[in-house]
Amino acid sequence: MAFEYYHRNGTKMLRYGYTTGTCAALAAAAATRALLSHADPGEQTLMTSKGLPVSVPIEVWGFDETGAWASVFKDAGDDSDITDGMEIRAHAAAGGEGITIDGGKGVGRVTKPGLDQPVGNAAINSGPRAQIRAAVEAVCSAMDYTGGINVIISVPEGEDAAAKTFNPKLGIEGGISILGTSGIVEPMSEQALVDTIEIELKQTSHEMDRLILTPGNYGEDFIEDNGLDQLGVPIQKFSNFLGETLDIISGLGFREVLLVAHVGKISKVAAGIMNTHSKYADGRNEVFCAHAAVNGADTETCLKLMDAATTDACIELLEEAGIREQVLNSIMHAIQEKLEHRVKGNYRIGAIMFSNVYGQLGITEEGKDILKNWEDNK
Repeated sequence: MAFEYYHRNGTKMLRYGYTTGTCAALAAAAATRALLSHADPGEQTLMTSKGLPVSVPIEVWGFDETGAWASVFKDAGDDSDITDGMEIRAHAAAGGEGITIDGGKGVGRVTKPGLDQPVGNAAINSGPRAQIRAAVEAVCSAMDYTGGINVIISVPEGEDAAAKTFNPKLGIEGGISILGTSGIVEPMSEQALVDTIEIELKQTSHEMDRLILTPGNYGEDFIEDNGLDQLGVPIQKFSNFLGETLDIISGLGFREVLLVAHVGKISKVAAGIMNTHSKYADGRNEVFCAHAAVNGADTETCLKLMDAATTDACIELLEEAGIREQVLNSIMHAIQEKLEHRVKGNYRIGAIMFSNVYGQLGITEEGKDILKNWEDNK
C-alpha cells in the first residue's frame, strides 16, 4: 500500500517515504503481536515524530522454534535510495526483562568510535531504537504482557547493499545501518529544492537584510539552544546547496549573513566544497589531516585522522594530540577564506562550526563581528 503523503518542492509534488527505522519498528510490533497472539498480526500502524502515520499490511510473517518474525518493505517515496523496496525483518522472542534490541544478518556492526552507537553495537541508531522500543511496548501493553521481549532486526539484502554505501569507510561492517530521526523520508528534487530556497530568500529579502543560514535540523537545534533565534534574524535552511544559496543571496540585497553548521558539513567548505552531499564530495578527513599536519601533528596522528569514522572522532584525536584549538582555528580560517571567495564582496559573511558532542567548536572573526552587531542592535 503506497504511502500517500506529498509535499510541494518547487513546481513538483513529491511523495514522502518512510525510513528503515520506521520499517524496523513496524516489523517489531508485528512480530511481537504474532508472538503474543499466536495469530496473524494484521495491519500495523505507527505514528512518526513527523506527525504522519504509517500503516502497512503485514503479509510476510511466521513462527520458528524461538519466537515469531515479520517483515516490512521499505518505501522511500520519490526519494528512492539503495534501501527502497528492501525487506526489513524483525524477530521477537519472549524472555528476560524489558525490551532488548539487537541486529542480525544484514545489519551492520560498529567497529570504530565516534558513531551514534558504541563499538560492538548493531548499527541501529538511537532514534530507531526508541521507535522500536515504543512500538513493542505499545503491543505488550495492549495485550497485558509484562514479560521481556528480545528483538532482532535483520535485512536479508543488507550485506550486499552496504558495499555500495559509506558504511565500510565509517567502520560499520556486515550490513546497512537502521536510520531515521523523523521516521519519514522527505523527497528532494535538487533543482526544485534550489528553486524553493530562492523563492523563500526573495520573500525574506523584502523584510530583512540579515540572515542566518543552516543546512538542516541539527543547525536549527543549535541555533535555538544557543539563543540565536532570539536575535530577530530570519533563518534559512539550504540542505546541501550552500554554493547555490550563497549565489542567490548575492542578488537580493542582504548585507550580513552568518553560516551556522555542523562540523560534518562545514568542514568540507574548508576544502572549497560547496555542495556538501557525500555523493558529490567528501574530504572531511583530508581537511582535518592537512590542518593537523601544518599545526605540528605527527605521522601517527595524521594516519589516525585519515582513518577516523566521524568528525567527532577527529576532534577526539586532536584533543589527545594537544592541538585541538590550533587545528580548529586553522580550519575556521580556511572556511572564511572560501566563503569570502564565493560571495566576492557582495555581502559580509561569517561562520560558526559546532558538534552535537562538543558544542560550539569555532567562530570566524567576521562571524564574531556580525554576531556582536546583531546582539547590540536586537
